[in-house]
Amino acid sequence: MNNRIRSKEVRLIDDKGNNYGVIETSKAQQMAYDAGLDLVLINPNQEPPVAKILDYGKYKYDQEKRAKEAKKKQHTVEVKEVKVRYKIDTHDYQVRINNIKKFISQGNKVKIVVMLRGREMQHSNLAFDLANRFLSDLEDQPVTVEKKPLLEGRNVTLYLAPQSGS
Repeated sequence: MNNRIRSKEVRLIDDKGNNYGVIETSKAQQMAYDAGLDLVLINPNQEPPVAKILDYGKYKYDQEKRAKEAKKKQHTVEVKEVKVRYKIDTHDYQVRINNIKKFISQGNKVKIVVMLRGREMQHSNLAFDLANRFLSDLEDQPVTVEKKPLLEGRNVTLYLAPQSGS
């Protein structure tokens, strides 16, 4: 750790929040030493730099704790994948619809894949019909279509995302 402050003067704030204004760095270091604390640069880019007398270990601990709290509160958007065949049964279809609604309500994006195997490629129009059926059944949901149904290799894919502002 670099414990040298290269500036001749610093704008000093003590551990109780009192502002001492601009004073010599050596005097500020002596004040910190007398208090049994550390002199820490808070804003080194300012002229003169802002330094504060505080317990560095506690300061670092508080910063890490704040960073953890901020990370805990943010939600990462995942892409959930729902795979189906175009010959899907009605109950299975309802289960998939409910899963998609749940994923969207959690704020995640959804990739719907209608898989085609072997000779089923000849009936790709049925896969597109199923993808469009998903869209029509989800019209009442706060969903935006990111990518319309598209044939990618042997699969018909469709991307949905939660509407922004919901």
